[in-house]
Amino acid sequence: MRELVLDASVILKWFRSEGEPRADSAHGLRAAFEAGDLVVLAPPLLLLEIVNVAARRWRLEEQPLLELASALQELGLELIEPELTAVARWAARGLTAYDATYVAVAEASSTTLVSDDQLVLSTAPGLTVALDRWEPTS
Repeated sequence: MRELVLDASVILKWFRSEGEPRADSAHGLRAAFEAGDLVVLAPPLLLLEIVNVAARRWRLEEQPLLELASALQELGLELIEPELTAVARWAARGLTAYDATYVAVAEASSTTLVSDDQLVLSTAPGLTVALDRWEPTS
């Protein structure tokens, strides 16, 4: 079984893919996750980021937002709180503290972060792979 860190730029596409680039790649990751072939690691911040986007950008009303929150909690992601010093190190390299949490989780877990965020990919090239370059067997 494979472990990967997935950030909000990927997981968001699991819930709304209309008009989203590389949604097919994100759905491939979700299929592997749902088949039990992939363990998804992420910081707890992921859940807050998704709820925030759903409320602000997607403008979900209360009931759909509550349903999304429940679905997120039931996904079965392995949530890992990164060391604050690791987050600070990556933030000092130019990432937001939020994005740095995903890189810090990947680093601490000795695994790869799959992202669709170009700044994350360019700042942590040794720990990340672009969503459109992810391969199920890699």
